[in-house]
Amino acid sequence: MLSQDQTTLDINTTRQGLIEITDQVQSWIAQTGITTGQITLFCRHTSASLTIQENADPDVVLDIETFFTQLVQENPGLYRHTCEGPDDMPAHIRASLTDVSLTIPVSQGRAVLGIWQGIYLFEHRHAAHHRQITLHLIGD
Repeated sequence: MLSQDQTTLDINTTRQGLIEITDQVQSWIAQTGITTGQITLFCRHTSASLTIQENADPDVVLDIETFFTQLVQENPGLYRHTCEGPDDMPAHIRASLTDVSLTIPVSQGRAVLGIWQGIYLFEHRHAAHHRQITLHLIGD
């Protein structure tokens, strides 16, 4: 019989960068009792995003953070929208270049990820923020 469940993860960020949330997602899936299906994660913010990335070598995360810093400059002279600080418009651009939602299969009560894959919240602002990720799981 098809079942579904939904929750919201509350994540407090301390800085700009990638924050792994794989364990929180896997733990919640296990609590639902749904063993086979599909989970959707949705980031409810315009200056943060989600991504699946390697979680074995911390240099990967650092290189991605460096790349996005170089790709989208924090130069207020480049943007019209500057009222929320010099990192706000670049944060919106970075979020639009990544994902605000992910869909992942679930098997044997776990999100199906590759051996070196992790789920990350990508905080694009410098200051600490309270972020919410809505999780929706459907399956048997």
